[in-house]
Amino acid sequence: MSKNYNDTKSFDLKDFFPYQVRVFYRAVSQSIAEVYTETHGLTVYQWRVMVVLGNRQPLSASEVVDYSSLDKVQVSRAIKGLLGRDFIERRVDSVDKRKVNLLLTDEGTKVLEELVPLVLKREAEILEGLSSDEKKILQSLMSRVLTNAEKRFGADKLVEDI
Repeated sequence: MSKNYNDTKSFDLKDFFPYQVRVFYRAVSQSIAEVYTETHGLTVYQWRVMVVLGNRQPLSASEVVDYSSLDKVQVSRAIKGLLGRDFIERRVDSVDKRKVNLLLTDEGTKVLEELVPLVLKREAEILEGLSSDEKKILQSLMSRVLTNAEKRFGADKLVEDI
């Protein structure tokens, strides 16, 4: 039997996959965010910038945008906050003097090194009860849905809420 896409009376938001994903995302994200907001008062954007720099520094602000899935405004605000707390610093690139790189400071590195084990522990708590195979299946399913969304619907132009 084919699905009736015109049946607005039986449409229930709680059964709508994009809505379920949003609820899932918010619960998982808020659980992880609790770790770095309560311990260091970081925003999700600041956390992501620090992690990206921790993995790939030095980077320009536009390179941080490319690696973080954040937009320019979010990255700019995060950078401003992190600079104000001396968690990151700006340095003119030694090769291309027009480029300004961002790097974690010693304090930023210390904070990141403190937080990573805590968020990994929280991740394990969230995934508790799933076998190794189930985790692989979950990753695979999420990857396939993401691929479908990107190739069919231009998911690179994401909206904030559904």
